[in-house]
Amino acid sequence: MRQIITSAAFAAAMAVAATLGSAASAQTVGIATSNPGSLFHNIGSAVANAANQAGLNTTIQPATSPNQFIPFINSGGIEFGVANLQEVNYAVTGEAWWNGVKNPNLRVVAMLMPLVEAIFVRADSDIMSIADLKGRPMVDGYTAQNTILPQLDAFYSTAGMTRADMKPVNVPSVVAGANAFIAGEADGFIFAHGAGKVREADAAVGGLRALPVADASDAALAAARKHWPTAFFKKLPKGAMPGVLEDNIYIAFPQVIFTHANVPDDVVYAMAKAMHENAKVMADTFKPFAAFKPSEMKGDPGVAEFHPGALRFFKDAGLE
Repeated sequence: MRQIITSAAFAAAMAVAATLGSAASAQTVGIATSNPGSLFHNIGSAVANAANQAGLNTTIQPATSPNQFIPFINSGGIEFGVANLQEVNYAVTGEAWWNGVKNPNLRVVAMLMPLVEAIFVRADSDIMSIADLKGRPMVDGYTAQNTILPQLDAFYSTAGMTRADMKPVNVPSVVAGANAFIAGEADGFIFAHGAGKVREADAAVGGLRALPVADASDAALAAARKHWPTAFFKKLPKGAMPGVLEDNIYIAFPQVIFTHANVPDDVVYAMAKAMHENAKVMADTFKPFAAFKPSEMKGDPGVAEFHPGALRFFKDAGLE
């Protein structure tokens, strides 16, 4: 059974890693990610490979979700992390599940390719649309991953539905949700396209169907954004990812690599430069990185701020 890392255990592990890293090299850095099999673990691994190629000694440190490692990055316990932009913005302001607790030291390093996600069901099931999920057992809860419930709400809203229309199967995280689906406990699960766990589920059940948004109108997008403000719709062509059985439209939102305000400018500069110059290394590590555009690393970070080291790199690279 995969161990779920608690916040305290994660912090302890990071403290050991930081001590070892300081002894090894001033340029040793860590990237916090979600559990193996998750999209953010895949992304963090790819970024670490690019950084190592550029001469930074970089390791990844997984936890259950950004809920756990964002406060640790805010306190300076580890240098970098991977998350979606909305979650970082909520953490900065203390909104939503942060319950007024602000993380003011977070700084953005770079915009990544968008995260595109879907609700997945078995390809051989009679569930052909989000509306068909009504009354069915569906993953819910997500006590260790607070971002997922509003993302589910965003999907359901495009069909005029809410989570109350389904029978809840409570799980702590997206990886656990996929496991519940594979075990036959739920009829569907939510996950990001391209993640390793989706491919595992696809193989385990003999094929998936990725349910698209029920309505791709401006009104439906406005309804989705009430739950997830940075959401937008993105079309994927047939066969682009497991479960995409025809051209369809899904919910997407920006992702970022972020850091702490007191990480040295030179270290952040080196990380941004490594990503800009090693896009192919990242795509070779994790195929969805083919959608990463170095020219778009300096996007709109919302309420979050870019780190000065990243801004210096953007200027030198002509990205301003």
